[in-house]
Amino acid sequence: MGSAPGLPGRVAVVTGGTRGVGAGIARAFLRAGAEVVICARRPPDRPVAASGRHARFLPVELRDACAVRELDARVARERGRVDVLVNNAGGTPFRPLDAAGAEQHARVLDLNLTAPLTASLAARAHMPPGGSVLMIGSVSGTRPSPGTAAYGAAKAALESLARSMAVEWAPAVRVNTLVLGMVGTEAARAHYGDADGMAAVARTVPAGRLAEPDEVGEAAVFLASERAAYITGASLLMHGGGEWPAFLTAVRGAAHDAKGEP
Repeated sequence: MGSAPGLPGRVAVVTGGTRGVGAGIARAFLRAGAEVVICARRPPDRPVAASGRHARFLPVELRDACAVRELDARVARERGRVDVLVNNAGGTPFRPLDAAGAEQHARVLDLNLTAPLTASLAARAHMPPGGSVLMIGSVSGTRPSPGTAAYGAAKAALESLARSMAVEWAPAVRVNTLVLGMVGTEAARAHYGDADGMAAVARTVPAGRLAEPDEVGEAAVFLASERAAYITGASLLMHGGGEWPAFLTAVRGAAHDAKGEP
């Protein structure tokens, strides 16, 4: 067993791999020696590269099952197989339930739950024994998610889907979920504001900071590698310790008030 997980020559497909977390995952797989295909509706603003190697971009609409099947078939024709699938594409706008109709919420479910199922089924047809499927989950699926309720529901269901998939496809294919907290992406910076806003958000995390996309990538490489050969149907929390409990903040505030402290 080597000192670090490696995936030399493995063929990895990363959905939504053009930016943010997906690009970080793609870079980590490139560093591990994998041949990486990234797919999304639009090409990346700049090449996704690491260690002098580049990911190949193929366009796809992940809500279109036929297009997804065609993409995996193309990768298999050109590369011989699909060893790893990372279902990273997803997301949602902030939208209270009453602010939209069921059809708009259903589109969030389609992107974050149905699309990973579609992509997994398409990749499975070209995946040899020893393959790996990785779902990118979210802590929004483990707690209330006001303003992003459909997203949280989809992510909760995604973990359940991964566990069932792991049992049905064992022992040939392993299926796991990487459950993310807040990550310092371009989207996060746009949402939380300037450096002061990002610092304020980081203080709510016990680790004292947000994760970096490439750190998520390293965890994804581990779960896809032989180092994790006995790990399947599992959910790995990557959230920096979660969130500081609100009741402790309230207790601390009450104690300060009782002492007359500012």
